[in-house]
Amino acid sequence: MLQGNPDGGPDGGNKSNEYISDITIKPLDRHNLLRPETVESLFVLHRITEDPKYREWGWQIFQAFEKYTKVDSGGYTSLDDVTSLPPPRRDKMETFFLGETLKYLYLLFGESNILPLDKYVFNTEAHPLPVIRSVVQVSNTV
Repeated sequence: MLQGNPDGGPDGGNKSNEYISDITIKPLDRHNLLRPETVESLFVLHRITEDPKYREWGWQIFQAFEKYTKVDSGGYTSLDDVTSLPPPRRDKMETFFLGETLKYLYLLFGESNILPLDKYVFNTEAHPLPVIRSVVQVSNTV
C-alpha cells in the first residue's frame, strides 16, 4: 500500500512508472490531515474478510504516522506535502485523529469480539451505537 514512495512515505500513493498516469496528486491535495476514512475502511474490511493484508496495510499507515507525524512533545501533526521527504509539518492535530483515526487503528488490531459489527454500527464520528433488533429488545433494556 505504501510501497510506491521510495522511503515508505505517508501518502499511500503508488508512484511506480506503471501507474503514474493513473494517479495525479494536485499541489493543493498533497496534505495529510490524519483523517480516519482509510483506516476505518481497513477495519471494516478486515472484520468482514479476516484477510490479514488489511492489518498489514493499517500497520504500515501507523508506522508512517509514527515516523512522519509524531512530534517530540508526544502528539501528532498534520502534514503539508506528502510528496516531499521529510514532509513539512503543519503544527496542528485535528481532534478526529484521536477520536476516530486511532480508534479505528485500535479496533483493527484488537480482538474481533470488541464491538462486533453485527451488534454495533459506527456513526460518522466513530461512536459505536448498539444495533437494535426490535422494540421489544429496547423495552427490555431500559
